[in-house]
Amino acid sequence: MPTPRALRQPLSLRLASAAFLVFWCIIAAFPIVWIAVMSFKVPIDAFATNPLDVIMGPLTEAQGKGLTLMDIIAGLAVIWLTVRVAVRHLPPLVARHSPFGLVAAGWAIAALALGIGFAIVTFAILPPVLDAINGALGLKPIIGLTVENYRAVWVENAFWQNFVNSVIVTTGVVAISLSVGTLAGYGLARSGSNLAFWLLIAALVFRALPHSVLVAGYLPYFINSAEILRPILGDSAPTLYGQPLAVILVLVAINQPFTIWMLRSFFQNIPADLDEAARVDGCTHFQAFRWVIMPVMWPGVITTGLFSFLLAYNDFLVTSLLLDASDMTMVPAIAGYFNRETTTTDQVEAVAAAVSITAPLFLLVMVFQRQIVSGLTAGAVKG
Repeated sequence: MPTPRALRQPLSLRLASAAFLVFWCIIAAFPIVWIAVMSFKVPIDAFATNPLDVIMGPLTEAQGKGLTLMDIIAGLAVIWLTVRVAVRHLPPLVARHSPFGLVAAGWAIAALALGIGFAIVTFAILPPVLDAINGALGLKPIIGLTVENYRAVWVENAFWQNFVNSVIVTTGVVAISLSVGTLAGYGLARSGSNLAFWLLIAALVFRALPHSVLVAGYLPYFINSAEILRPILGDSAPTLYGQPLAVILVLVAINQPFTIWMLRSFFQNIPADLDEAARVDGCTHFQAFRWVIMPVMWPGVITTGLFSFLLAYNDFLVTSLLLDASDMTMVPAIAGYFNRETTTTDQVEAVAAAVSITAPLFLLVMVFQRQIVSGLTAGAVKG
């Protein structure tokens, strides 16, 4: 439907808006793109004063490490196919093959499968095939590139253990926050009492406290947890300090008020008539919540789950204070590269580790982008 003439923006305003948007996108994307380029170079190229040397990597290429034109075309094709599958083909597949009521599990499995498939194709299948093609055609590298920094991070420095720790912490935080948040949000949204509002205000005040205050309150009990629990559990009483469970408990305590408040807002946008119709059909309160309300709520749950995931995934203070070096998650582990006598090699490996932790975030947003948009716009228009 064409825009009415009275509502059309002047050409100057449209050009100014477009220019500002392009400028903002460049400013926002530049750091990520630049560190990604640096992570595939030898240290001298990565920290070269000439930006063109950082991009082209002449010294990296001189060591026989680089990409030919065929490599670049194949890499761009794989990235384009991955994005296309995630945006167009994955949503209907998940909707068709997920068991009823387990859509979230279907999305998690699909995202994991897509990530593993991309890694296998990119790092296991393409390299030998492209090497054979380049050798047969006699193609020479046109840009320097090496994956030695990533191999050093993930294999030599065992960064995969930090990745596993991050998965444990984020999975625990998201699972507990959403389980409690959906039940509490639904109950508060359907409650007509003023007490629900004041409970939410108190929860938000608690959420606004600095993380350092909460950690300082929990830390003595986690350190002395074995002595505290010994009268109950005996000599097998565990020490919570240095365990992922301690981080999960603290991050859930920090995040739960926000989760409940956000989910309550989503539940309030769902008409109460659905609950009443389900009750008339013989459902209990919980059955109405489980089989009628929750299927409508999935965009809101996924959006809230994304915020919970980002809190746990990007946390530095809580994880660095409550976890040992052996159990550290990825974000504080990167800071460990700068805690010793740092060399340029350490710095490039830290850059490679930083790029590595952004990949799951891009994959997550790419897979769930439709649900996130639906959740963020839910309730924006009523009538």
